[in-house]
Amino acid sequence: MTDKHGSPRSPLPALIVIAAIVAALVAAFAYTAGWLTPQRLTPAKIVGSLAPPGGAVPGFRRNHAKGICFTGDFESNGSGAALSKAVMFRSGTYPVTGRFNLATPDPKASDAMARVRGLSLRVVMPDRSEWRSAMIDAPFFPVATPQAFFELQRALANKNDPESMQKFATAHPEISAFGAWAGSAPWTASYAEERYNSLNSFIFTNAEGQAQTVRWSFVPAAKVENLSPDELKKRGANFLDAEITGRVQSAPQRWAMIVTVANPGDPTADPSKAWPEDRHTIEVGTLVVKAIEPEPDGPCRDLNFDPTILPSGMRVSDDPFPAARSAAYSVSFNRRTAEDKDYPRTPAQGATR
Repeated sequence: MTDKHGSPRSPLPALIVIAAIVAALVAAFAYTAGWLTPQRLTPAKIVGSLAPPGGAVPGFRRNHAKGICFTGDFESNGSGAALSKAVMFRSGTYPVTGRFNLATPDPKASDAMARVRGLSLRVVMPDRSEWRSAMIDAPFFPVATPQAFFELQRALANKNDPESMQKFATAHPEISAFGAWAGSAPWTASYAEERYNSLNSFIFTNAEGQAQTVRWSFVPAAKVENLSPDELKKRGANFLDAEITGRVQSAPQRWAMIVTVANPGDPTADPSKAWPEDRHTIEVGTLVVKAIEPEPDGPCRDLNFDPTILPSGMRVSDDPFPAARSAAYSVSFNRRTAEDKDYPRTPAQGATR
C-alpha cells in the first residue's frame, strides 16, 4: 500500500491498533476470569466453593448432584398471555424435559439429609424458543447477593473456626429466616408433594408492551404427606427416586404454575425477601409429569438449566442471581462434560445425579 505521495505506507499504525484491540480483549477476559483482581468473585470461585471436603465428584453437577429425569408437558390455559407474549403462554400443550433433584454436591447423599429439593424445567415452543428454569422448595433464598452466597459456602467449609457461621450470620442477618424455615418446615414424602419456587424475579412483557416484574411457583396437586426426620431415614437413602418413579407409573403428576406480580416497592433484587401473600397471582397452566427416567443416559443428563435462557416476552430483572447462576452453571457444565468418562452410563453402574 502507498500514501497519497506514492510512498510505501507503513503498516505500523494498523498493527498498533490491532494490538491494542487484542490487548483490550485479553484484559476483558482476564478481568472476567478474576486474574487481575484475585479478590473478585468469579463463576469458578462460586463453583469451587460448592465442593464437598473430599473434592467435587467427577462427571456430576457441582451442586444439585443427585437427581432424576422426567418428561411431560406444560398445558397452558392462555391466561399467561395477559402478562407475557411468550409462546408457551398461548393456549396449548408444550413438551417439557425436567429434573427432580436435591441441593447437595454429593450424588450419593441420603435423601433424608438434603433439606432443599429442586425442580428444573425446559419447555420448548413451536418456534424453537425455550424457557429454562431451576427452582427450589424453599420460600426464599438464604442470602441476598451472590457474594454473600460465596461467603456462606466458605463459612460452612471453615471447620477450623467454630464461630465461622455465627460471624457470617452477624454480617448477614437475612439468613436467620432461612434457618428458621429449614429447622421447622415439614418434610414431605415425595418430590410430587413439593411446591417449587423461582425465588428470583423476572420481567414479563405482553403483546401490548406492558412490563411487570414477577416470580412464579409450581404448586402440587398431590396430597401432602408430612414425615418426621426419623420417618424419612427409615425409608432409605434413595427413596425419593423410587417413590416418584412408582407414583408417575400409576398416574401423571401435576403442578399448577402460579405467577405472582410484584407491587411497586417490592424487593425485586433480593431473593431472600418473600413478597407479601396478598400480591396479585395468575394461574397460567399446568405442568404434567408423564414419565420418569434414571439420569444416566436420560434426557436431562446433559441439560444445563440456565435461568437466563428465556423466550421473547421474558427477561431478567435487577435481581443479580440469574446472571450469576448462569455463569456458574456454565462452569459446572464444562467441567462435568469434560469428565464424561467418570460418569456412570447406566443405573447399574452407580448413583444417579
